[in-house]
Amino acid sequence: MQEETKIIRIIGRLASVMSVLMYVSYITQIISNLHGNYGDPIQPLVAGINCTVWVVYGYFKAERDWPIIAANIPGIFLGFFTFYTALH
Repeated sequence: MQEETKIIRIIGRLASVMSVLMYVSYITQIISNLHGNYGDPIQPLVAGINCTVWVVYGYFKAERDWPIIAANIPGIFLGFFTFYTALH
């Protein structure tokens, strides 16, 4: 049982890192948007909303879920900022 817990913890950390990397990838779209090559604003808007909901969920659980919170905070800022820069 302890080995299973360790594996689940490793998977959770890996998922958190991958989530952050996914939102960091918005930086190239932000740069393109700022140079006048606008991307679609809908997907980053929905990502920003989704991340906000996940952070609220993780924060208000009986036992705070810090990996969920940490993995989604970058998505809030980068998702909404990408959305904002995609508006033209």
